[in-house]
This record gives sequence, C-alpha cells and structure tokens, in this order.
Amino acid sequence: MKALLDKKLWKKHSYLAGVDEAGRGPLAGPVVAAAVILERNFYNSEIDDSKKLSPAKREKLYVLITNIALSYSFGIVEPEIIDEINILNATKRAMRQAINGLKILPNLVLIDAVTITDLPFRQISIIKGDTLSLSIAAASILAKVKRDTIMQKYHKIYPMYQFNKHKGYPTKLHRQCIKEHGPCPIHRKTFRLLGSNCQ
Repeated sequence: MKALLDKKLWKKHSYLAGVDEAGRGPLAGPVVAAAVILERNFYNSEIDDSKKLSPAKREKLYVLITNIALSYSFGIVEPEIIDEINILNATKRAMRQAINGLKILPNLVLIDAVTITDLPFRQISIIKGDTLSLSIAAASILAKVKRDTIMQKYHKIYPMYQFNKHKGYPTKLHRQCIKEHGPCPIHRKTFRLLGSNCQ
C-alpha cells in the first residue's frame, strides 16, 4: 500500500514533499515536474501512478489533490532548454523549480528515481516511487495533467501535429505528422524525431 511508506515517514517529518515529472520521453513539448505536500496521514485509495489512470480519473484527482494539498508547485522546462542541457538535466531543473516553489518548506523530499544536487532539503530517491509513495503518486498526477493541458494548448497553435491525441509522445501518428510537416518550434531537435517506419 502506497500510504505505508508515507505514514512511516510522517512519524518523524511533518511536511513530506512528493516530486515527480511528466514528459521525459516525448519528442515535443516541455518536461513538467510537480511537487506536493499532503496533510499528515492523508490517504485516498484512488491516488496512484498517473500512467495507470484514465485521463478523466487523473483530472478528477487533480482537482482533489490541489484542493486538499498544504502546498503544491510546478516546474516547467521548455524544449529549447532540453536540447541545450539534455533531458535528464532538464528534468532535474524542473524538479528543483517545483520544490523551490512550495510555500511550505519540506522536512523531507521524496523524488521518483532522481537525485538532485544542491537541494537544501534532505531527499530520498525512490525507484518506481509513483507506485510506492502516496506523495509521489499525487505529484505524478499533477505533473501529467499540467503537461497534458499545455499540450492541448499547443494543439490549437499547431493542429496539424495532433498534439491533443499523442501529447508529443513518439507514436506512429506523431512521427507521420513530423514526416509530412517537418518539426515545429516545440519539437526537441536533439531527439530522434523520425522512426525507421517513417524514413
């Protein structure tokens, strides 16, 4: 049960910050990180790794989490910066921004599979943290919904790429759109934009 880890840590830490990201794998759009501090001993059985939830469920839980959270914040790093510093460093930058944006200083930061240097808080990096920690799972939902909303807006600017359907991920449809129209300003130029099936 995801809450077990958090409950154990809540005994010694009043403010746990869960941190996760969305958008490391796409060919287009930003990487978005979220940090969230839940009330001590909070539990909701529906909160899970965002990848396991339907879009409708994620949006419902997004509203719930943002309403009950003691504090939450986002970090967003755009494609041109991803190309400049690489996706791992961009992910860490987004996470650092999200953590630093919290209105409450956390006693402990739980991060999904990443360690951030120069962070002024104690941190624990947890592999598959979004399946093991309620706080990280909540952050994964916030990050995913936030990024999907951004990609929906980009769809209105660049409708020919159908970002509303694939959100920038390397699907066959997306690669076909790139083949037909070439890359647009939000594509990550350092990523392999065309797969072998589109050559």
